[in-house]
Amino acid sequence: MTSRDAESPNLSIAAIALMKGVVYRDTHEQAWQHVHRLRPQLIDHMAVLGLDVIVDEAEGWAYLRARPDDPEQPLPRLIPRHKLSLPQSLLLALLRKALLEFDATDGVGRLVLSRERIVADLRTFLADSPNEARLVDQVDATIGKVVDLGYLRPVKGSSGANAEFEVRRIIKAFIDGQWLHEFDARLQEYAVSLGVIQDQSGAPS
Repeated sequence: MTSRDAESPNLSIAAIALMKGVVYRDTHEQAWQHVHRLRPQLIDHMAVLGLDVIVDEAEGWAYLRARPDDPEQPLPRLIPRHKLSLPQSLLLALLRKALLEFDATDGVGRLVLSRERIVADLRTFLADSPNEARLVDQVDATIGKVVDLGYLRPVKGSSGANAEFEVRRIIKAFIDGQWLHEFDARLQEYAVSLGVIQDQSGAPS
């Protein structure tokens, strides 16, 4: 960032950066400075579009969230909703729980998971397949989608079977306790249908 950028925060730059997605302090330094310094103006500006500006100073990220629809004056949706597949939802739940466990054990810094661990965790809940390569491809595709959504970030220098991924803490803003509770109930039903766990009668599904 130049000294001129630092002295002259730009509302347009801040707004456009947020419209593109989550702004992180550690990876979007210039945009973060504009968002951070113009937060009051951004809140007023985005309110006109029916959006709230959510900033977490401690974690170092900012994003836009659509306000609840006004039934009398509904607005077109600017922030898209992503329809998740079961494997994608499952991976998000596993990542959120892993982050909870990491923080509960006085975890400091970043939570980094290996591709091997993610594959192993997902394998427990995915239907058995005689084609091992196809199963791994499915898991890799799921990981790729979650990376695209911004909840995982590949660790530089790692790739292939030895790839590692940082769990982005922005996941806490979208995957809350209620989401996990509701998903756990659906997952229980799914696991019973696959025979992964037993139903309440004690007999395999």
